[in-house]
Amino acid sequence: MDLATGIRPGQQVDKKNPTTSVVADKPLTEAQWLVRAILLESIAGVPGMVAGMLRHLTSLRRLKRDNGWIETLLEESYNERMHLLTFMKMSEPGWFMKTTIIVAQGVFFNAMFLSYLISPKITHRFVGYLEEEAVHTYTRWLSELDQGVLTKWSDPNFQIPELAVTYWSMPEGKRTMRDLILYIRADEAVHRGVNHSLSNLRQDDPNPFVSDYKNDGRKPNPALKATGYERKDVIG
Repeated sequence: MDLATGIRPGQQVDKKNPTTSVVADKPLTEAQWLVRAILLESIAGVPGMVAGMLRHLTSLRRLKRDNGWIETLLEESYNERMHLLTFMKMSEPGWFMKTTIIVAQGVFFNAMFLSYLISPKITHRFVGYLEEEAVHTYTRWLSELDQGVLTKWSDPNFQIPELAVTYWSMPEGKRTMRDLILYIRADEAVHRGVNHSLSNLRQDDPNPFVSDYKNDGRKPNPALKATGYERKDVIG
């Protein structure tokens, strides 16, 4: 991804040290951030769709209910697509980026397809780690916004796409670029927790995020559980 978005060595984070994984010597430009986000979100929408599709076909083939997994997986995929459409309102990718996305999507779709057929648990765990990387990416984005180095987006007169305002029901006074990234990062945190939780469950368990709950009926909040819920915590 660094190569595709033109990130130079000084702009790369220290991947060997998790405590500084959102810090780099030089910030990214607005254009680099948009290219990175578009590439990231064009791929991020694949796993949920693949998993939901395979579970849908399994449900049809076995003539059994899916216990609520399909809805959550497809909602995740739809949410990632809305992230992409939001960033597309702020940038128009060129032919190189479009070609890169086509190739990356083809490779990633087939890899996810085979992976989910072999081991859904491992696939959900892997996706959970990918979502963690997304959380780190948007955390760095917020940090650079707060530093004031992304001057275009720090301008109080900058308007985010109306699509985003409508989708997230963003209130008046909370429609800055920083607010938008906070909403998107929160979504990624939810996907992280959901996928780690699904990895901890059996494939025929009910989906705890759309079912009856343990813990006095309180709905589990995956955004607050980075490593996911253990089976004993959400399955009665």
